[in-house]
Amino acid sequence: MYSNKLYTPLRYPGGKARFAPFIAETMNASGLHGGHYLEPYAGGAGVALELLFHGHASHVHINDLDPALNAFWVCVTRHPEELLRLLRDTPTTIEQWLRWRDVLREAAPATLVERGFATLFMNRTNRSGILKGGVIGGLDQSGPYKLDARLDKTTLSARIERIAQRADDITVYCEDAHGLLSRCHEFLPKSSLVYLDPPYYVKGRGLYRNFYKHEDHLAIAKLLQSRRFKRPWVVSYDNADEICEMYSMSEGMSYSLHYTAQKRYLGSEVMFFSRDLSIAEELIPKPKLAA
Repeated sequence: MYSNKLYTPLRYPGGKARFAPFIAETMNASGLHGGHYLEPYAGGAGVALELLFHGHASHVHINDLDPALNAFWVCVTRHPEELLRLLRDTPTTIEQWLRWRDVLREAAPATLVERGFATLFMNRTNRSGILKGGVIGGLDQSGPYKLDARLDKTTLSARIERIAQRADDITVYCEDAHGLLSRCHEFLPKSSLVYLDPPYYVKGRGLYRNFYKHEDHLAIAKLLQSRRFKRPWVVSYDNADEICEMYSMSEGMSYSLHYTAQKRYLGSEVMFFSRDLSIAEELIPKPKLAA
């Protein structure tokens, strides 16, 4: 049974935590239950954490090229007490928001833990969790919601503590996804699944600090569909004609989800997967349409 409980401390544009039941059942049906799991574009790592906490994966590998996100995950798994202390002692004010924005932008000197905390603070106080977005409520705090609307310190502390307890089962990377995928056979056992949720093809530039050009998306597609890539994989994307063409050699399906980045809208997405997987199509989350 799955609940709506979230395990990640981060809000993330296009976060795929609702995909955890689908990924879990796909692993089970494909004989990968209890194996390793890799997310080359981890972001908030919502799927990875749920798979780990529910026992579907015994070890998760989370990678993000964004140094701010990497600093956060390194702090959660290696320096949780220092991170928790900063969370507890830092006031939630515009003055602090300006300070941590400078740290995030690398415009102010900071330790690793301070950089990790800056990621958490900005993620929870910015609109839709977008690190390069604006503060909730605006700088004058005249909006209906204030900058502390998504920063519940008690809840976030509990999530960080729980992740820290499983730190030995989490490996964190800060690598280019293509390079990591090219060598993942070196550290992933055969009983593993790779789930990729790359930056959106169409809107990635507006949502992420790291986004892809057409050639970057194409290089990943070619690698996954090549004979030299030996691990089962699933990739999800926004439904763009260019993406469908790139993955025309693979099985795929389309679906829709609700998004809340900036505004609510119904987005169309596509999923492609390696032929050695048994796909649990019925478990792909469905949007709740307004009456």
